[in-house]
Amino acid sequence: MLTKCRSMMPALLLMILPVVSLAQEGDDVSANVAPPDLPVYEQPPIPGDGYLWTPGYWAWSDDDQDYYWVPGTWVLVPQPGYLWTPGYWSSAGGVFYWHGGYWGPLIGFYGGVCYGYGYVGRGFEGGYWQSGRLYYNQSVVNVGTTNITNVYNRTVVNNVTVNRVSYNGGSDGVQARPTAAETSAAQARHLPPTTAQQQQIQLARGNPALRASANHGTPPIAATARPGMFTGAGVVAAKHPGTMSVVHSPAPSYPAAPPHAAAPPQLSAPAQPGAPARPAPPARPPPPARPPPPYSAAPQEAHPAQPREAPARPPSRPPEHSEEHDHD
Repeated sequence: MLTKCRSMMPALLLMILPVVSLAQEGDDVSANVAPPDLPVYEQPPIPGDGYLWTPGYWAWSDDDQDYYWVPGTWVLVPQPGYLWTPGYWSSAGGVFYWHGGYWGPLIGFYGGVCYGYGYVGRGFEGGYWQSGRLYYNQSVVNVGTTNITNVYNRTVVNNVTVNRVSYNGGSDGVQARPTAAETSAAQARHLPPTTAQQQQIQLARGNPALRASANHGTPPIAATARPGMFTGAGVVAAKHPGTMSVVHSPAPSYPAAPPHAAAPPQLSAPAQPGAPARPAPPARPPPPARPPPPYSAAPQEAHPAQPREAPARPPSRPPEHSEEHDHD
């Protein structure tokens, strides 16, 4: 019996090791070094209906004491009505903690990290479920030539500064806190990463080229069309560092503002000619100037100090003034 148990030990170890390895992708992973910035890459076309984009991220390997890039990929949704909440790193006291992603009916908190392609820091702008079907936002999702009819167009306007910071908290991380709805989503029933996602993680961990120390933040495999496919069509390399693109097409709402802003100049031009007529106050000064024309010789109005002798009003001033000149 003892011999039989000993013979079963290697098999048991093989069964346990993958579990331990997968557990390292949970919330108990930590590192003393900040994860690199998110790389810039293009999203490969969706392979078919029912797939959802799961963004790439930096994972930590205790064995290598290094970060490695887990390529973003399209994953079949495990259950209708479910969406993917990406994992994220958080910083506290100089230590960086990993919070694993999950599937659920609602999008939870993912650190405010802008992973792109619908994951703008909060919620998901790449699609939604309706009547058991997943509808895709073509302004965010790369549908390509795939025959998918359940699509729509909705421009995503991001109201926050878009950068490539890959963690939350600390002095340099994204400053965001979970909302009540996001906290409820995390506490509600959800599913762990699928087997296909776990396969993506294992392949990435075993690929030396995906280690941050080797690619310096620009992984040669930044995204794949399907999980576990690290070669061939659908494999996308990271671009040179730069600002991550969140929306494929510019927001059309801003062009409407310039015309409105251009209106004032048009109003100001005609306002100058017509201004004397419109503002009653400015128009009043000119009228008093009209009476002086009869006094065209009224530069002498400086002399009206002399008319003290004849307190009579303006009508008497001209004749008296001329008489004084005669006497002189």
